[in-house]
Amino acid sequence: MKIGVSSYSFHKYKNATGCDLFAVIDKACEIGFQGIEFLDLKYYTEEEDKIAYAKKIREYCAEKGIEIPAYTVTSNLIADNVEEVVEGLFRNVDIAEALGASLMRHDVTFALKKEPLYTYKTAIAEMVPHIRRVADYAESKGIRTCMENHGRVFQHPKIVEELILAVNHKNFGWLVDMGNFVGVDVDPSDAFAIAAPYAFHVHAKDILWKKGTEIQPDGFSVTNGGNYNAGTVLGYGMVPIQSCVNALKRVGYDGYVSLEFEGLEECIPAVQAGYNYLKKVIQ
Repeated sequence: MKIGVSSYSFHKYKNATGCDLFAVIDKACEIGFQGIEFLDLKYYTEEEDKIAYAKKIREYCAEKGIEIPAYTVTSNLIADNVEEVVEGLFRNVDIAEALGASLMRHDVTFALKKEPLYTYKTAIAEMVPHIRRVADYAESKGIRTCMENHGRVFQHPKIVEELILAVNHKNFGWLVDMGNFVGVDVDPSDAFAIAAPYAFHVHAKDILWKKGTEIQPDGFSVTNGGNYNAGTVLGYGMVPIQSCVNALKRVGYDGYVSLEFEGLEECIPAVQAGYNYLKKVIQ
């Protein structure tokens, strides 16, 4: 396995310093990461030609000796304008290709329609054809697609598995996030027993947790079960990182495990500490 990092991990550093994405790449290289994945480039530049910008990033990463394993974008495949959403995902596949990324994560939806009897199963039936179209287009470019377990609706491991099995496409899998399972009150070790066989990419994230009968601390969000959680430095929280990695090893996963830091702590020391911890776990 290789150790990567999400550009999202540096958002506090970027906001505090006003630096550009190339400085973020420099920091990732300085810390020692083998790869860096990027969020939707619209968050990093106002340039209209995202393909040209992606090529600049690809060239810079090649000069620095760091890989780009993935590109991650949002989407809502139960929207009224779903054809526009799908076309937008096609264009994002083109950007992933320009970046040289072999994987694109796209979201599926973050909220169900407010209609009588509309459930996650209804959403699955509605989304499957669109997910397959995107997977087909990406496959023609040599890029795999996947979804991530987040957004509360499609975050529980059994529900994500149900969607992946319904799509039933060899080019569509799972970006498995270790920490996000806590948001739906599932033990990550139990979740990885389900998720590991479908893993196309992995996020290493740690979480602080507090029982819902206590007062909600500042900076903590509420889980589906009414408890509280917040991101933290990898190794500081309650996520069994080693157990999750062991589950990946058992199924022969040999891709990237990318650090995703979103805690309250100071950014750069937290990312450095997370890298140090993840290196020990993977080795």
